[in-house]
Amino acid sequence: MAQEPVEALLDYLKRTRGFDFTGYKRSSLERRISRRMSDIGIDDYRAYLDHLEVQPDEFAFLFNTILINVTGFFRDPASWDYFASDIVPTLLATVGEEAPIRVWCAGCASGEETYTMAMLLAESLGEEGYLERVKIYGTDVDDEALSQARHATYTAKQVEGVPKPYLERYFEHFDHRYAFRKDLRRTVIFGRNDLVQDAPISRIDILTCRNTLMYFNAETQARILGRLHFALNDWGYLFLGKSEMLITHSDLFSPVDLKRRVFTKVAKPTLRDRLMVVAQDVRLEAAEGSALVRETAFDAGPAAQVVLDSDSKVVGINRSARELFGVARTDIGRPLKDLELSYRPVDLRSAVEQAHDEKRGVLIQEAPFRTPSGSQRHLEVIVTPLLTDGIAVGTTVVFSDVTSQRALEDELQTSKHELENAYEELQSTVEELETTNEELQSTNEELETTNEELQSTNEELETMNEELHSTNEELETINDELRERTLELNEVNAFLETILTSMGIAVVVVDRNQTIRVWNAHSANLWGLRADEVEGQHLLGLDIGLPVEDLKAPLRRVLSGRQQRDEQVLSALSRVGREIQVRVTTLPLIVGGGDVSGAILLMEPRDGAGADGADAT
Repeated sequence: MAQEPVEALLDYLKRTRGFDFTGYKRSSLERRISRRMSDIGIDDYRAYLDHLEVQPDEFAFLFNTILINVTGFFRDPASWDYFASDIVPTLLATVGEEAPIRVWCAGCASGEETYTMAMLLAESLGEEGYLERVKIYGTDVDDEALSQARHATYTAKQVEGVPKPYLERYFEHFDHRYAFRKDLRRTVIFGRNDLVQDAPISRIDILTCRNTLMYFNAETQARILGRLHFALNDWGYLFLGKSEMLITHSDLFSPVDLKRRVFTKVAKPTLRDRLMVVAQDVRLEAAEGSALVRETAFDAGPAAQVVLDSDSKVVGINRSARELFGVARTDIGRPLKDLELSYRPVDLRSAVEQAHDEKRGVLIQEAPFRTPSGSQRHLEVIVTPLLTDGIAVGTTVVFSDVTSQRALEDELQTSKHELENAYEELQSTVEELETTNEELQSTNEELETTNEELQSTNEELETMNEELHSTNEELETINDELRERTLELNEVNAFLETILTSMGIAVVVVDRNQTIRVWNAHSANLWGLRADEVEGQHLLGLDIGLPVEDLKAPLRRVLSGRQQRDEQVLSALSRVGREIQVRVTTLPLIVGGGDVSGAILLMEPRDGAGADGADAT
């Protein structure tokens, strides 16, 4: 099945340049591409794809249009003030006085937000502490923007958002531009990183990704957030843009201040930690109380439980297990392998061996089981080794009925999915609006630049108007000279036409595209076509008595410079239908510095026939 035009274009960009835009919001992406196509006068995706194939410089303009690099120093000042006054001090108190601090600015564009973060940390730590402890990584997919960030030089307009004390302390002013200080610049590393495809930077304390996620669709956002969650330390902070709220990703990040879009990572406890807690509870329970109490409590336990000794023989089965699996007290003392319980609902033998070998609990989740009464249940099985001084003396197997929990989770998941869909639609609308605002801001900046250029152009036009008065007088003199040269050129053209006619043979001149430029009178007499009928036409497309296809190879050799002369005799029909033999000589047309700019074909009948096809007398 053929691809949609826009899909074919995106696939071509991914194959040839390594840019994968399939995760971007389609409406915004198509709008940006259409804008670039409109700028160069193309209204069809396939035609634009052909344009990219023959004009490789167009890729840079297209990427600059798609990747909206609207950024600035201390953008959204209220959020940065909160970050500096509340978040940074809290983080520094958490990590300690000497620990290194790692910062990742994802989607950093031309580096303004990266250096903003550097200034805030330098203020909090002092310049000496900042140089010793801080490492900042700025990443983006736009190589041109990264190049600007590495130079760390900005115009007066670009640094308008920097507070004056910071501007004087952290920037050097020269040639109407401001450069971030070189000693502090060494702590910042810029590199290309695609949030969708590339591995994240790890062990990060502060991660900023502002107004970047809103350009991606919901699926890609979820994938990126998973990478950011992996990158961030448990005590770290995530700083997003004002249109990114993460309400549907509460399992990964929890808000510290939702208004200012500051989040902290939701720590994920390991499965090992959960199982060790279960094992500890079993050991404590076994050590407390009298044997009768322990046995009664074990038998009355709500969860089905089976206890095995070190030889995997059954030493205890509580009432819930007997009712659930149809076993009896008489099965106590039998090897586990002799019971149906050893393989239904799950393979317990391999789980018991694994628990003994690794000396840790083994969790088997969501094991489906049909009871003897025919009802369908879902069980969670925990196999825990009973250890004494590091030696396994037995095993406890606990079967937890999670059927109702599973049903509630399904209902919750359905409701959550519906809520996420509704929120994502709302967030998508907000992000679309934000994207449009970004585009409008970019357009406004372009218009301001254009206005300045127009003012400059107006001044130039006034100067040019004065020059035009003097130029007009010169043009009148030149016009008189041109009249004289036109008369001379007409005489030369008439002289050239006389020469071509006087040669007595048919002469045809073609350019490098084999388009006819000269067709003399003998050619018209020989083939029956006037000059005005053929000039501008492709030689090989003429319908005359000469087999023009036989001229293709000689023309190619002469036009490429591989041969200086070619002669061949061709059978043809004159304009009156008479068969004649024509000698065709092909010569290169060399003009100026020796380059071949076309070919000259001399056509001369050999069998005595004249130009009109009658016998010469």
